[in-house]
Amino acid sequence: MTLEAGELHERDHEGFLSEVHSFEFWFQSVEGYLHGHPHGVSPSTPFPELAPDRRAALVATLSTYCVGELTALEGASGMIGFAPNRATKIFLATQVADEARHLEVLLHRLAELGVEDAEAGFEARANRHLMAFRERLLAYVVEKDWLAALFAQNVILEAMEFAAFQTHLRTADARTAELLGGVLKDERRHIGFGENALGRHLASHPDDRRRLREVRQSLEPLVFATFEDAALQVGLPAAERPEIARLYLDSVARLGLGT
Repeated sequence: MTLEAGELHERDHEGFLSEVHSFEFWFQSVEGYLHGHPHGVSPSTPFPELAPDRRAALVATLSTYCVGELTALEGASGMIGFAPNRATKIFLATQVADEARHLEVLLHRLAELGVEDAEAGFEARANRHLMAFRERLLAYVVEKDWLAALFAQNVILEAMEFAAFQTHLRTADARTAELLGGVLKDERRHIGFGENALGRHLASHPDDRRRLREVRQSLEPLVFATFEDAALQVGLPAAERPEIARLYLDSVARLGLGT
C-alpha cells in the first residue's frame, strides 16, 4: 500500500496516522521482504565457514541482539495496555509481531552456528550493559510511565539496534547480513513511530522535554558502553566506531533533547 504525494497532503493528520499504524499497512510493508525468506534469509544464501574466534564473537553479538529484541517484544506488548489511543495500540500490536519474528530469526541463526538450545542461554552470553538497560526500560513499562517507556523503547532502544545492525552489516557474513537487512526495515518503522508520537506530544507539552532528558541521561551510559563492546565484537575498525554513536545520536537529536 502506497500513498501518492498529492493524496498524502490531502489526508487529515489523524486519518493518515490511522492508516500508517494499521495492520493492513504493516502487512503491505513487510510482505515484500519476508516472502520467500524463511527465518529472514533466502534459501540460496550460502552458509559461510567462520573461524572459531569469529564464530564465538558472532554468537555473543547475536545473543546481545536477542536480548534487545526480547526487551522490545515484552515492552511493546506491555505498553498496549496503557497506550493512549486505538491507533497506537494497533501499531504496538504490529511491533509485537515484528519483535517476536526478530527474536525467532536470531535464535535460528544461533542454531545454524551450532549453539545448542540457543534460547536457554542467550541472556547469559549477552552484553551486561544491555541487560541493565533492559531492566530500566521494563521498569518504566511496569510503572505505566507512557512517555518514559515510549522514549526508552521506540527511540533509544530502536535507535541503538538500528545503529548496531547498520554498522554490523559492514563486516557480517552473507547470511547474517541478509537477516539484519530485513530487521532494519522494521526498525526504521518503529523509530519513526516513536519520533512522531513523542514529537507531537512535545509540541503541545514542551515542559515534558525535561523528563525525557532525565531518562536519556539515565540510560545513555549503558547505551555507549553497549556500543563499545559491540564494535569490538564485530571487528569494526577504531576509526569507524564514532559512526555507530552518530547514527544513534541523530535519532535523539531530532526530538530536540540535547543534553
